[in-house]
Amino acid sequence: MNSNLQKLFIDGPAGKLETVLAEPDISPCGIAVIAHPHPLFGGTMDNKIVHTLFNTLLDLGFISVKFNFRGVGESAGVHDYGIGEIEDVMAVVSNVSDYFHTRYGNQSLLLAGFSFGGAIQAHAAQRLKPQHLILVAPSVVRLNAPPVIDYADHVLIIHGDQDDIVPLQSVLDWAANQQSQPVVVIPGAEHFFHGRLSNIKDTVLDAFKA
Repeated sequence: MNSNLQKLFIDGPAGKLETVLAEPDISPCGIAVIAHPHPLFGGTMDNKIVHTLFNTLLDLGFISVKFNFRGVGESAGVHDYGIGEIEDVMAVVSNVSDYFHTRYGNQSLLLAGFSFGGAIQAHAAQRLKPQHLILVAPSVVRLNAPPVIDYADHVLIIHGDQDDIVPLQSVLDWAANQQSQPVVVIPGAEHFFHGRLSNIKDTVLDAFKA
């Protein structure tokens, strides 16, 4: 467990949002906010893909932040079918950015999310315009996710070719309408990337090395 790990509650539009953050041991290169999969299907910030993204981005020098959407865990409120959850992201980003601004000045923003959380972050990116956006198996069709190429400087989309929950073709079709936004495909990986978490980590690390 990282010694810098902190649990706190952030004021959200539907009440307190249960949040965990960690600071890197070096001067941070930005703030990364990670969104979890669908709350009605057991999604929480303790999801293993969220955990992988959280630790990988921390290793890269980001202040890593994950949180439970409204109605999940100790967060107040009830599930709002994606509408209120976008507002939850806005609240977390605003509060965390304000807090760390006093210590580090302006920080670049990275939004990341898995499945439902990935689509929510695509919507949030329209308003927040992050420098980086990482979407893992995003539910772009079900949540009518907007194009992202115009709202983030660097976009990384990761998907498994055996995903039977969010079919790969649906994400490829969505990306093709955005000047052929590239998608990194992990052969043999299904929606939850069982046994393939290291592929997610390596893909993110390689993207930042590049």
